[in-house]
Amino acid sequence: MTMQTRIIPNETLIPEIARFIKEGMEVTFKPKGMSMLPFIRGERDSVVLKKADSLKTGDIALAETEGSRYVLHRIERIEGETVILMGDGNIAGRERCRRSDILAVASKIIRDGKEIDCSSASHQRKAKIWKVLLPVRRYLLAIYKRTIL
Repeated sequence: MTMQTRIIPNETLIPEIARFIKEGMEVTFKPKGMSMLPFIRGERDSVVLKKADSLKTGDIALAETEGSRYVLHRIERIEGETVILMGDGNIAGRERCRRSDILAVASKIIRDGKEIDCSSASHQRKAKIWKVLLPVRRYLLAIYKRTIL
């Protein structure tokens, strides 16, 4: 007996994830896309999401942005009620949303059966270094995609 994989569209899946999060549950899901490289590999890594008790720069957040589009990106900065997000694999694009549009934050990344704590000092340090490398990120991502992926 073979197990079939079923892909559920984000428009259906994300509201259900948000509902579980609001009920106080943690949800593990496998994100799509490459916008969070090198920290999250789309369709390969899984992410454990939980309710955002507070938000801070550097958090990986699941958010509903303008136009009812869902993203799992890192919080670049917070300006009052506005949150600016940017994918780690992006070189320029940013999204904006309100604090109330943050549905959850990532507490762990699961890669090859190992858990990476998103709040650990080492993960936070790597994320800060990656942010500083934004001017050369295009080249680093190209090398990463050609050698590691």
